[in-house]
Amino acid sequence: MLTIRPGTADDAETIAAHRRSMFSEMGYRDEAALDAMTTAFLPWLRQRMNDKEYLAWLAVGPDGSIVAGLGLWLMDWPPHMISPGARRGNILNVYTERPFRRQGIARRLMDIALDWCRANGIQAVILHASEDGQKLYEQLGFRSTNEMRILLD
Repeated sequence: MLTIRPGTADDAETIAAHRRSMFSEMGYRDEAALDAMTTAFLPWLRQRMNDKEYLAWLAVGPDGSIVAGLGLWLMDWPPHMISPGARRGNILNVYTERPFRRQGIARRLMDIALDWCRANGIQAVILHASEDGQKLYEQLGFRSTNEMRILLD
């Protein structure tokens, strides 16, 4: 049986490994770029976890291994028409190890994160969905928005 527990900065290596696997499975194949991202992500993650700006929940198997996880980055955000609050939740790094997929683990993690947001006055929650995750997020009430992006040299 799986249990869900809050993550700590001691889990940063596992969270970073899940993030790397997530991007790899979404089609990013440049190993050097994945390594560089992971190396840069670790200190960012540790700092935000220590500052309580990044919360994590992890699914742990009977053997103690972490089989899935989810992060919630509490972003400083100006009051806006869609939410007067000064923080916005950004769900990221949702990942489940292959043998544990399609068992409702990601949904359990999402429910916990969204319940935390409701209980703590976070009204606006955003995420970027992979193709595999889109259906789940839509079932939870997420809708596409008008976000646009440019990558500058």
